[in-house]
Amino acid sequence: MSRTLRLIASDLRHKAAWVYESERPADVLKALLADGTPAMLLYRLMQASRRHRLAPLEMAFNRLNSMFCGCVIGRGAEFGPGFVLIHSIGVVINGGVRGGERVLLEHQVTIGAERRRSPVLGDRVFVGAGAKILGAVTVGSGARVGANAVVVHDVPADTTVVGIPARPVPRRGDTSPPPKTTGPASG
Repeated sequence: MSRTLRLIASDLRHKAAWVYESERPADVLKALLADGTPAMLLYRLMQASRRHRLAPLEMAFNRLNSMFCGCVIGRGAEFGPGFVLIHSIGVVINGGVRGGERVLLEHQVTIGAERRRSPVLGDRVFVGAGAKILGAVTVGSGARVGANAVVVHDVPADTTVVGIPARPVPRRGDTSPPPKTTGPASG
C-alpha cells in the first residue's frame, strides 16, 4: 500500500503546484479538496486493486469514478507519479493507455484506442480541455496538446500542437520552424 500512498502524494503535490503554484502543505490540502481530485484518488485505488489482483475492488473503484466523478478511466490504464486531473468531468481514457510522470489533463479529454491500439504519453505532457488523442500515437515528453485539438499522428517531444487534425505551432519566442508530426508508419 505504500506505493499507492506515494503515488497519491505525488499526484496531490503536482496538482497543488499546477493549480496553486505551490507545494506548501496548505496548498496540497486545498488540492485534496479540489475538483478532479476524487477521480484521481479513485483511479489510484483502482490501479492498486489491479496490482493486487482484487478484481471486484478494481471494478468497484472504476464504477465509482464513472458514477460520482463523471470520469471513465479504463482498468488497465497506467500513469506514472504526478498524474493530475485538473477537472474530471467528461474525461475518457482507454484501458490500454500508457502515460509517464506528471501528465496533466483538463476536462472532457478523450484518450482512446483505434483498432485496439492505444496512445502512449511521455513525461510532463499537458492536454487541454476537450482534446482528443486517438489511436497508436505517441505524445513525446514535454508536449502540450491545445484545447479541442485532435491528435491522430505522433507529437514530437517539447512540441505544442493545436487544431483538427493537430499540427505543431512554434512556442513563444521560438523563431525556428515547428517540427513536423509523423503520420502512421507505412508498410
